Amino acid sequence: MEQAPEVDSGAVAVEYCGEWFTVPEGAQFTIGREGDLSVDDNPFLHRKLLRIRAFEGIWLLENVGARLAVTVTDRAGRLQSWLAPGGRLPLVFGRTTVVFTAGPTTYEVALHVAEPMFVETQRTAGEGTTTIGDVTFTLSQRQLIVALAEPLLAREGSGMGEIPTSAKAAARLGWNITRFNRKLDNVCDKLDRAGVQGLRGGVRSYATNRRIRLVEYALAARLVTRADLALLDLEADE
Repeated sequence: MEQAPEVDSGAVAVEYCGEWFTVPEGAQFTIGREGDLSVDDNPFLHRKLLRIRAFEGIWLLENVGARLAVTVTDRAGRLQSWLAPGGRLPLVFGRTTVVFTAGPTTYEVALHVAEPMFVETQRTAGEGTTTIGDVTFTLSQRQLIVALAEPLLAREGSGMGEIPTSAKAAARLGWNITRFNRKLDNVCDKLDRAGVQGLRGGVRSYATNRRIRLVEYALAARLVTRADLALLDLEADE
């Protein structure tokens, strides 16, 4: 990933697919199909989905879209929020990751604040399992997440990709579809119990939406990273 440029005091830098944009103090910046950052001509994407602006000395991220929610997290993935249309959040960390999906495509944008209100600390992970809060994942569960997120993880830096179908992801792992769906249920149940929204229940709990939401959360919360692609070549536990 490219080195972050020098950011003036009081400014915000926006990073997308290796490109950098600076939002100076007192300015506004929009992200969408036709925003200051035009991420894609995807017809499923709002013309303007996100807006960055300062309010009383604090930078805010606002969802100005009508339909799409976005996932927002700090660098370490310990604090995560689902920002619905009309919602807003203060940018208090040095680096904030924003992940959103429009149609079959998922996008990731990083926001760098020159003068953050909070300083992040590093987290450590044990061997054999991955723990996020109170959620622990087995090797095979991590492999499932990586298989679904592989198109995005395989790209350098922040990027986008198409999430595979359950059948394609199962074939990538050498599993039958029954085993894949059972483990997908287990992963979604664990995250749902931990308070992650959009993985089960309600009228939107379709298979496609569930896979997209899982990948959105996994990327934003750094549940899996590019280094985890090697897990796809390991023999899974049962």
